[in-house]
Amino acid sequence: MHPLMMGSLSWVEYQQRLQEEDAIVLLPCGALEQHGPHLPLGTDALISTSVAQGIAEQINGIVAPTVSYGYKSQPKSGGGQHFPGTTSLDGNSLSQLVRDVIRELARQGATKIVVLNGHYENQWFLTEGIDLAVRDVGSASALQVMRVEYWDFLTPDILDKVFPDGFPGFALEHAAVMETSLMMHFHPKLVRLHLIPDVPPSEFPLYDMFPQCSEWVHASGVLSSAKAATPEKGELMANHVIKGISEAVRQAFQVKVPVSTMMK
Repeated sequence: MHPLMMGSLSWVEYQQRLQEEDAIVLLPCGALEQHGPHLPLGTDALISTSVAQGIAEQINGIVAPTVSYGYKSQPKSGGGQHFPGTTSLDGNSLSQLVRDVIRELARQGATKIVVLNGHYENQWFLTEGIDLAVRDVGSASALQVMRVEYWDFLTPDILDKVFPDGFPGFALEHAAVMETSLMMHFHPKLVRLHLIPDVPPSEFPLYDMFPQCSEWVHASGVLSSAKAATPEKGELMANHVIKGISEAVRQAFQVKVPVSTMMK
């Protein structure tokens, strides 16, 4: 039994946790999407779950089971839908799933929920699900929901250390230095270093096409090279993101639980 993981608690233990002052439930969201030949399909879900666990340790939160399917992979940010293993939801399906989960958590007594996104394409469909759930429970409810993308907490000074030759942008960081470094830190046994492709940053037109153009994307599925990834970069980013989001959660919900000062 892990006291921070909702799925490992009995209903009695979970009820007790929810009744604690300033109880916060974190809902990690990811995707099942190709991440090149060197990273697993579940990378987005694995990273968001690990970050959520780190945050929960800092604020004594509860981590709900991860939403492991995400919105459809786009060529310019995820390689596209044509890769085997990329298994996606329609936008409405994702919104309704998140709506149901949040509504259920609120029904059980959760009043402070953090939706932690780890998949670039999810953002507005998570927002829709949150908005619908908040509307469903009504204005009389004490429910508050925060949506956060972990990469937004990577400040310029951290990005400069991770990308000394220049940051290519979050969209092109699919299966590249950032995600590979984080996986090397959180799940090193799942990273196949010898399979990292050495490819230049992808260049895309300033428009999208439907059906998607698979020829826009390198055959590996990687949008820029991960050759510069290291576990040290992953640790640096992980600690910074976990500390930053923990502080933001404490501020947004005005919780009394002090954020641990162990992370620098």
